[in-house]
Amino acid sequence: MRFLILHNPRSGFGSDAIYEFERALLHDGDECLMRIMDDAWDPKQAVQDAALYDCVIISGGDGTIGHLMYALRNTGVPLCVFPSGTANLICASIGNAHEPAALALAVRRGRTTQLDLGEISWTSEAGHTHTHGIALVAGSGLDAQLMRTAIPHKKFFGEAAYFTAALSNLAPTVQTFTITVDGVTHERQGIACLVANSAKFQADFELLPGVRMDDGLLSVIVLETKMTAELVKPLFTGLFDRSGKTLGRPNIEGFHGREVHVEMSSPIPVEVDGEVFAGETRTFDARVLPKACTVIVDTLSPYAQK
Repeated sequence: MRFLILHNPRSGFGSDAIYEFERALLHDGDECLMRIMDDAWDPKQAVQDAALYDCVIISGGDGTIGHLMYALRNTGVPLCVFPSGTANLICASIGNAHEPAALALAVRRGRTTQLDLGEISWTSEAGHTHTHGIALVAGSGLDAQLMRTAIPHKKFFGEAAYFTAALSNLAPTVQTFTITVDGVTHERQGIACLVANSAKFQADFELLPGVRMDDGLLSVIVLETKMTAELVKPLFTGLFDRSGKTLGRPNIEGFHGREVHVEMSSPIPVEVDGEVFAGETRTFDARVLPKACTVIVDTLSPYAQK
C-alpha cells in the first residue's frame, strides 16, 4: 500500500505521536511519504498528488485538518484525521479512537464513510474576499474574539487558553443577527452566531442536539445571551445530558439548512475551525458540500454504526 502523511509540526505541543502511528501503520512492501508543512504551506499544493496514494493521513490541529479536508473535497481519496493539535475537535467529532496504533489499524482495514463539509465566504470591511471550507464550525462574534485572544497562548496553556480568554471578555458586544436559511429569515440577538457541520465537542458534549456530519445540512447556532457567564447554564446541563436531547440547551437556538446568509449589526471577526482571519465583516454566506470527503472510520465512530 502507498500512504501520504501530511504533518504540521507546529500544531499542539509538538508531539511525536505521528511517528508512532507511522511505525504501526507500515508493513513489508509498503511505501510512505511524509510531507512536513512549513510556515508557507499551501493546502492545494500539499494534496496535488493525493490520487497516487491509497490513503492520505492529515496530522495537525483543527485549522490544518480543516484546510486539508477542504483541499481533498470531492476527490474520493480516503483520508484519515490524526489528532496532533490542542483541542482536536474534528477528530472528536468523527469519533475514532485517538491512539496511534488504533488509528493505524483503522487505516489498514480501510473502512470509510462519506462526510459533509461546509463552505463559507465573506468580504472584509477592507475589501478582501475569503472562501474557506468548514470541517467543524465557523463563527462570528464571541467565539471569534475568544479564538483571537487564545491563539497566542495555546502553545503554553493548551485548552486552558480558551477559558482564560473567556474570563477576559465577560461582557461581549451583543449583536443583532439577521439569518436566512434556505430562504427563510430569522432575526435574533446574541453574542455569537455559528455555522456548524458538527456540534459535538470534547467528552461527547453536543452544543446542539442531533447535528451530524453526514446529514446534508449545516446548522446555524445562536448564543442568545448578553454575558459570557450566561453560557454556564447550557454548559452545566451538558454535564448531565451530553446530547442535549433531554434537558435541551438553554439560551441556545438552532436552525438547519443547505444555504445560509447572515448579516450582523456591526463588523466582527470570523473564525473557521479555530483559525481567526484578519479584518472584520458585516455579512457572510455558507453552504453545505454533501458527502465531500471520504473519511476513515473505526468501530467506535458513530459514522461507522449507521
